[in-house]
Amino acid sequence: MTRYWRPIPMTDPARAAGAAAGALPLAGGWCWFDRVERLSRGAPPQVVPLGDVPDEVLIRLSAPRPALAGLTFDRPRLMGILNVTPDSFSDGGLFDAPVAALRHAVAMRAAGAEIIDIGGESTRPGAATVAPEEEVARTAPIIAALCGQTDALLSIDTRKAVVAQAAIAAGAGMVNDVSALTHDPALAEVVAASGLPVCLMHAQGAPATMQDDPRYGDVLLDVYDHLAARIAAAEAAGIARDRIVIDPGIGFGKTLQHNVTLLRGLSLYHGLGSPILLGASRKRFIGAISGAEAARDRMPGSVAVALHGVAQGVQILRVHDTGETRQALSLQQALIGTVTDDA
Repeated sequence: MTRYWRPIPMTDPARAAGAAAGALPLAGGWCWFDRVERLSRGAPPQVVPLGDVPDEVLIRLSAPRPALAGLTFDRPRLMGILNVTPDSFSDGGLFDAPVAALRHAVAMRAAGAEIIDIGGESTRPGAATVAPEEEVARTAPIIAALCGQTDALLSIDTRKAVVAQAAIAAGAGMVNDVSALTHDPALAEVVAASGLPVCLMHAQGAPATMQDDPRYGDVLLDVYDHLAARIAAAEAAGIARDRIVIDPGIGFGKTLQHNVTLLRGLSLYHGLGSPILLGASRKRFIGAISGAEAARDRMPGSVAVALHGVAQGVQILRVHDTGETRQALSLQQALIGTVTDDA
């Protein structure tokens, strides 16, 4: 029987130090844990002390995560969303003109985003695939222009090797693939050759059909197993483990309850040993729970989910509302006693 270990995160500044005293840092960050929820398929969860957890698991859960392109994870990092598309669910058409895109990216950096994620293909539910040539035309010139206007890490949000290759040539320093290198097998080779970090996201199905009827045996564990398999595939393709970020894929082939279950159990994914990226900003489940029908009205709910993610030890937040999220994080970090520098 496979066992899974979910650390129960704490953020209170008063804690014992060290495993012998009963507490360990979570992924070397601002959270700590002194208990673990032991999970397995077909059995009820059990909360157990650290002494009941294998040493190799405790090491993986507590070890600091490697820096990402110079960004350390002693505090949460913001990834600002730049959709240069006419049809993204929240801001399609707002930033597809180059001048508007550049202005928005610079504004997000000024508001605290240390990573800018540039996407030229909408992956909203029901979205059609964009031709690679069109996606390159939308993204590569913006990336090239941004290299001279911001010091943010530039990420290309794509599933396609040719798009990533053009973006990297233009100055992108990271690849963010919602298909976790399954849509285009050649993308793994591009990432491996580049030496850049990559984010592997879980999705069930393609964007056009992923929300038709998503089903899981156990969504928390199924997503874990899928990400573990994709990490292994990336390593086999020549991508070093310390260059991999993982994302549970909120809203990608998930019902509202699936999303809530994943968010409640987010700390499980620290067991994969990689930094966690959370992309829940303005998504439909926030509107369903809060009553905010329009995506643009979901900022408060998005910030609430972001703060929950940080309380679970999530290292990267992919957000639309960078200034509001940064302000909320500044207060949260001050109140739990974490000293942070301004971005």
